Amino acid sequence: MAIKKIGVVGTGQMGAGICQVAAQAGYDVVMSDINLDVAQKGKAGIGKLLDKAISKGKMDEAAKKSIMDRLHPVESMAAFSDVDMGIEAATENMQLKLKIFKDLDAACPAHAILATNTSSISITYIAAATKKPEKVVGMHFMNPVPVMKLVEIIRGLATDDETYNATIEASRKMGKTCVTASDAPGFIVNRILVPMLNEAVFALQENLGTPQDIDEAIKLGLNHPMGPLALADLIGLDTCLAICEVLHTKLGEDKYRPCPLLRKYVDAGWLGRKTGRGFYKY
Repeated sequence: MAIKKIGVVGTGQMGAGICQVAAQAGYDVVMSDINLDVAQKGKAGIGKLLDKAISKGKMDEAAKKSIMDRLHPVESMAAFSDVDMGIEAATENMQLKLKIFKDLDAACPAHAILATNTSSISITYIAAATKKPEKVVGMHFMNPVPVMKLVEIIRGLATDDETYNATIEASRKMGKTCVTASDAPGFIVNRILVPMLNEAVFALQENLGTPQDIDEAIKLGLNHPMGPLALADLIGLDTCLAICEVLHTKLGEDKYRPCPLLRKYVDAGWLGRKTGRGFYKY
């Protein structure tokens, strides 16, 4: 099937990034969030990022205008009545995602693909909340979306070939490289990454080093571009905790148990960059 128009639910860091790369690829993009003001702020944030690209000589004003003209903040998902793909990019909360997918299913036309950017939750489980599970697929972008090249494509138990192939085609049009992951907790990237981040928090809890020492050791010792604690702050400590809980609950192994210090930071509202404080202050 040919995808021409995309609706995105959630215009925060991940959702806005998806909107940006979709618009850059030539798609018309409908942006929805809890209200129109939030969606408009998401579009404004994209504009600021494009201004930075212009200042660095990577884009001109005409290209920016073309991209911004394809972004359409809306009041609600009622405006998704003519989209070919609806992408959910809400926080990693299972009940919230299930509600959004029920609403997406009702708002989007029968032919539309319903994709989730979940980083850990079962696609099969999400699809069961809809009347067309064969049209539901996982489309897990990496953060920050405009920079990172990878998209994990995850088929649920019922996902059909047309949905899978069209999702890969759309991802590639957005400039992404696709890998196909099984519908298992954490998929590929977070099944490996999040336990490492969680272990770094255990290292901090056990005073193996300061946050700076732990991050510097991993950056220089393993040749990683960012240390694990700084990366957790970038992702959001609430998101890291949510993924840990999914891995621990669904796989039932103690090695996935969330570090108590991670839980304490989330309880304190220290969620990382988005709140100005996590393992570092911003």
